[in-house]
Order: sequence, then C-alpha cells, then structure tokens
Amino acid sequence: MNNRHSTASTANSISTKSLTLTEKRARIKLRDGEVVVFLRTQSQQWQCRYRLKDIGWVRRTTQTQNLETAIERACDWYDEARYRLRAGLAPEMKRIGDIARETIRELQTEMTAGRGKRVYVDYCSVIERYIAPYFKNNYITTVSLKQIAEFEAWRNERLGRTPAASTLLTFAAAWQRIQSTAINRGWISQHTPVPRFTVSGGVRAQSRAAFTAEEIAELRAFMVTWVEGATRGRATDMRVLLRDYVELLILTGMRHGTEAMRVRWRHCEWYTDTEGVQYLRVWVSGKTGERQLIAKHAAVSVLERAAARDALCVGLTLTEIFAAKFDALVFRFADDTQPYHFNAVFERLLRAADLLLNGAGQKRTLYSLRHTYATQELRVGTDIHTLAKQMGTSVLMLERFYSKLNATMAASKLA
Repeated sequence: MNNRHSTASTANSISTKSLTLTEKRARIKLRDGEVVVFLRTQSQQWQCRYRLKDIGWVRRTTQTQNLETAIERACDWYDEARYRLRAGLAPEMKRIGDIARETIRELQTEMTAGRGKRVYVDYCSVIERYIAPYFKNNYITTVSLKQIAEFEAWRNERLGRTPAASTLLTFAAAWQRIQSTAINRGWISQHTPVPRFTVSGGVRAQSRAAFTAEEIAELRAFMVTWVEGATRGRATDMRVLLRDYVELLILTGMRHGTEAMRVRWRHCEWYTDTEGVQYLRVWVSGKTGERQLIAKHAAVSVLERAAARDALCVGLTLTEIFAAKFDALVFRFADDTQPYHFNAVFERLLRAADLLLNGAGQKRTLYSLRHTYATQELRVGTDIHTLAKQMGTSVLMLERFYSKLNATMAASKLA
C-alpha cells in the first residue's frame, strides 16, 4: 500500500489545533522514512524534510496547519525533486523574490562580519527596491530577454533618468549575485542559462564635486558645533563618529567604506624617517589590495580624540595603543557595533552646513573628500606617482580625472 495515501487517509483533514501534545511531538514518516512531516516547537504549521541521493536532507515548511495537506505537499515535493535530479536539474525551484531575500541576508551577514565590500550596500538597495519587487513571482530559470528589456525600461522610468554606466554595472552585479546564491543553494544548476542585464549605453559619469580648501576649513569648524547640537544619545554618537571619520578621510585620501571603515587600532603605527621626523602610518585594505599610507600630521589629534572615548584606549598614549596592537575597529560605537555606512548622515551634515552642492550644482558625497584630497595634493606639487601609491590607484586613473587640473597648474611653465 502507498505510504503516502494510507497516512493521508487517516489524517482526515486533522489540524494542529485538535492534536494532543504527544501527537504534536510525533514525526510522521513516509516513503520508507525518506519523507518526514513534523511540527516545530511553538509552530502551528507542519514542516517536512525529505532525503535526496547525493544531496542529503532538504527541509521546507508546508505552510499549512492541515496534516493531510502537509503530507500531500511533502510527498509531491519529494517526487518532483527526484524527477528533477534524474533529469539533471536542480532538485528545488525558488521564486526570485525568495532568492533575493536570501541574497540580501547573505550580503548583510558578510558586511556585519567585516568581509563585505562597500558596494554590497548598493547591491542590497538595488535588489530590495528594483529587482525583487519586479521579478518576485518569477522563476529565475524562466526569465527571458524580453522580460529583462521590459524591466530595464521600467527601472529607467522609475529612476527618472538614463542610468550612469556605474549604475548599470551595479544592477548587473546584483543580478549576478542573486544567480550565485541560487546556484550555491542548489536552486538552479550552474549550467542553467540566465539572461544578463545590459551594461553598455550608460551615461558617462561626471567628475566628482570637490571642496575648496576654504570649504574644508569651514566644514571642519562647523562639525564642532554640529556635534554639540545633537539631542539624542545615538544621534550624538553618530555625529561624533562621523566627525573623526570625515577628518581622517580629508587627511589621508583613503577610500570611504571599503578602507576607512575597516581601520583597526593595530593598523596604525609610527614611522620615523632618516632625519628623525615621526609620521603617522596607517595600513589599509581595499579593492586594490593592502597598502600603507602616510597621514597628515593633523590626523594624530583625530586618533587621540577617538582613543579618548574608546574603553580599550582610555589613559593610554598613542604610542602605547599602537604597541598594544588592539584588534578593535577605530570607527565603532561604545557597544562595539559599527554603522553600515555614513552616507545619509554625511548628506544631512552638508545640508546643515550649506555645502551639499558645489558652484556648478553638483551634489557632494563622501567620495568628494577623496577627490578633494587628490586635487589639493596635485595643487601643492605632490608627484603623481607618489600620490598614486598613497591613494591606491593608478597614474593612468589620476591623469584621466585630473588632466585638466595638471595643465592649469603648469600654466606658469607652459606660458
């Protein structure tokens, strides 16, 4: 007799509410024990698991309180998974909405653990605001090129503009990450063809909006009173942290997010040159790998300020802190947590300081601080090869973005 139907016939539409405690703790075994239907503690819905060759146990919720329905679903899923395996397909299909949620969870977990990249924040935003809502009920294996084109038209209309080239790359990378999650979870085969997003035809990005030296001085002065103006505990902590963060970016040229957020006390040290002059040296790790950079002398007071409120460092000099090689992050709250980013609060700061837009109406962001650093260093005559090593970029990239500036600064030599 078929195990599934014999058990189902005795279930007689029994719901979890009518079961005794002993019955609720029972495991209902089907198909010679290859399928099991059961209840979790404090859950009214039946769960199931089934065993597949070379894969092991697969667990799913039946999303029903009815035992008969739960048994039928569990056995159907088991049969379908075995059929798909024999056909060389992934054993389980998931809708894109489900895969998207899992992808976001994975990205956030990696960021929390310190393994994520700054761009993961953008991936999560793109997935949550665009990809998941549009494709949520579709299966990734059935998405067509026509649907991709329709999505891109819908996205552009929602953006209200033709996306920049960097925006297209972000969407394509986020879509690829969803596929990777599906493959790693066994929801699609790695050989399954999936259409890609368009990555060409975007608007070329304009150069970043920088600050003038006078505006940087104005911003640093404004942050002092801005920090004191916070009225709530967490808001105050955020402003305090942001002030140090912004000043270190201004004084080092390091990348915000991928590099600055990962700086730990053990990454900071003194460097003394052959003439006995002492400098602050910081090791950073970003998209171009690890490197050491030399901070402006004013950055010493920034770290002293950060150390004065750090429980690990209170009462210690920077020399003692550097020698101790503390593994703690420099930019963190008192409870050892760290914000994902400072983008939104930095924008609020610039609005309050009336510095959000430059003279051409371009919006400034945290990246503008790195652009400002490069601009000012070139203006004072820093060698472009030295600057490239300091900033972890290429000479070609600096020449590409600052060629006009170089020509202007050399006017006295060229005229």
